[in-house]
Order: sequence, then C-alpha cells, then structure tokens
Amino acid sequence: MDGLLWVDVVFRITHVLSAIALAGGSLFIAFVLHPVMSQTSENMRAELTHAIMARWKRFVHAGVGLLLISGVYNFVQAIPLHRGDSLYHALLGIKMLLGLVIFAIASILVGRSRRTDAIRQRRSTWLKGVLVLAVIVVGISGFVKVRGTSTANAANVHVE
Repeated sequence: MDGLLWVDVVFRITHVLSAIALAGGSLFIAFVLHPVMSQTSENMRAELTHAIMARWKRFVHAGVGLLLISGVYNFVQAIPLHRGDSLYHALLGIKMLLGLVIFAIASILVGRSRRTDAIRQRRSTWLKGVLVLAVIVVGISGFVKVRGTSTANAANVHVE
C-alpha cells in the first residue's frame, strides 16, 4: 500500500461518514422527531428539544469540524489532478459555499444565542432547507467524482 494512500482513505471515509451522520440525523429530526414532538404538550416539547439539542450539538460540532478538516485535505490532494479544470473548480466552489451555509444554519439550530431565536422557532423549516442544500452538495460531489479529471475526460472525447 502506498505510503500516503492509507491517509487518503482515512480522510475520505471520515468525510463520507461525517456527512452521512449529519444528514441522517437531520433527516430523522425533520421527518420523524419533529412531527411526533408536535403532538406533545408545550412543556414536554420544550424539555425534549432542550435535551435532544444538547446531545445533537456535539454531533453537529464534531461533524462540522471533521468535514472541514477532511474536506480541506481531500481538496488539496485533488488540486494537482484538476489543474485548469474550470468546471471542477466552479462546482467545488459552489459545493464549499453551500457547505458553509449548511454549517452556519446547523450551528444556529443547535445554538443558544437569543439573536437567532427566530430561526430556531422555525427549526423544522430551516432543517428541511439544510437537507435540500445537502442533497445539492451530494449531487455535486457525485458528479465531480464520477466525471473524473479533465485529462481523463479529454481522452474520452472522440473527434470525427
């Protein structure tokens, strides 16, 4: 096994598992937990929300940190393969910006700042928005991964 290949694999797995954990947890909260909690009393809902968010925030913060670290590593490793590939860089730039928006909203949703209470009062709506953005990020990721490098794409172009 190549000296750095195992590091590449660890960072790739870390990135994918962190994304799966955060997206899966968000899906569960948005489509299972929130509908059930809406059927409980206001006091119980407030207690449950506080307890759940206190635990979920650890996953959000750890996941964001791991995604940032592994994402930067993966990007730096991919740069040499995509020199001059403007589509790749444009899509990755969009993916990174959307990721930062997702991280910001997710942090607000588990936060306690009074300035962002209005967002947390509409937690379900914002969470569904985060999930839409996450689907777009996964779509971009899948496309750039399957598309390969621009040199590989150029080799597949047939001139008649």
